[in-house]
Amino acid sequence: MNCPVCNHNNSQLALESQDFSLTKQSFSILHCTNCTVRFTTPLPSQDEIGQYYKFNDYISHTDTKEGWMNRLYHFVRTRTLLQKTKWVQSLFTGHKGHLLDIGAGTGAFAHAMHQKAWKVTGLEPDATTRDKAFENYKLQLLSTDTIFDLPNNEYEVITMWHVLEHVHALKPYLHQCFKSLKQNGRLIIAVPNYTSYDASYYKKYWAAYDLPRHLYHFSPKSMTTLLNEIGFEIVSIRPMWYDSFYVSLLSEKYKQSGKLGMLVAGFIGLISNLFAIKDASKGSSIIYEFKKQSRTSNN
Repeated sequence: MNCPVCNHNNSQLALESQDFSLTKQSFSILHCTNCTVRFTTPLPSQDEIGQYYKFNDYISHTDTKEGWMNRLYHFVRTRTLLQKTKWVQSLFTGHKGHLLDIGAGTGAFAHAMHQKAWKVTGLEPDATTRDKAFENYKLQLLSTDTIFDLPNNEYEVITMWHVLEHVHALKPYLHQCFKSLKQNGRLIIAVPNYTSYDASYYKKYWAAYDLPRHLYHFSPKSMTTLLNEIGFEIVSIRPMWYDSFYVSLLSEKYKQSGKLGMLVAGFIGLISNLFAIKDASKGSSIIYEFKKQSRTSNN
């Protein structure tokens, strides 16, 4: 099976795991020995994948606050929204531009940027989730089917917060981002990082593999390879500090560790972040800031 990032044809089995959240169906994760991306197999088609999102605990779609894990998610999201909006605004000091949020979910980030006087366009594939965004924030999100109809050279910032790992049309989406981003704009992508300490500790139980909803599993090397091919270069990377704890808690839940698992999760999350303090590329999840390569022309 050819690699979806570099098209190399020498992939090896990295591990076997399952859909812990819903179906308990087994899946394999293959590892490209060339660019180091990992990818899920068998890969559900675009027509099939929707069934794997239909459960109440899939919080980015339902926005549920039932259960302590979901309440924790909302607490963390409130704090990270402040960090995200502050960072995005710092990229264009004093300038209120046009932002495209791909995979906007129930609209929390899009709403936060709109509150900061940015013009915001949000895309979300799930119709029920788009309705939830309107209910929550009066946001009129568009279907992601419209992505290839977006104008060229329109957006100062394009964001994909934990979205790229879900996208079947991986390279077409990124090519469209390149076309739609202004020459001095920024593409911001957050994805889980399987080279983190918590991933190596939990192995098949690592919650950020999230099979089969996550089609791809990125390393810093594979992200660089993929985005360079499209025409982008990295400006900066930064860890998402809360993710190591949240993912570790979910991983302990999948292991059925009981009450002791909460203590273990806190310890593993802390160790993972200590590695990330020394080297940002070791974060449990990483935010990548990209710009167009200086040698490329504006399309």
